[in-house]
Amino acid sequence: MAENNIDDVRDALDDLLNAEREALLSGDLDQIGRMVSQKETLIASLSGADVLDITRLQQKLARNQILLDRALLGIRSVANRLGSLRRIRRSLETYDQSGRKSALDSTNQSRIEKRA
Repeated sequence: MAENNIDDVRDALDDLLNAEREALLSGDLDQIGRMVSQKETLIASLSGADVLDITRLQQKLARNQILLDRALLGIRSVANRLGSLRRIRRSLETYDQSGRKSALDSTNQSRIEKRA
């Protein structure tokens, strides 16, 4: 592969990884999804490149992967919390005299009827 071409690909991937980092930090997950195929193409184009040329790119890839993992962890946490809130809304958990937990399902939501 020509040296100029490798340099161009390396620079394009470097720019893309910086843009991906900014998207991760700002929470723009749609933008990250749009970058995936371009990133895969650029990485595939680097095959045969000198290891010293791509060391910095590997560090940026690892940095972005950590950010992505943390973003996914946060999304899962929010999803779990929302699920807990839905369960709480559907039932009431109480304890009896013996300390045993029992749940009262709230299948009928009480509504207040307004009359004119």
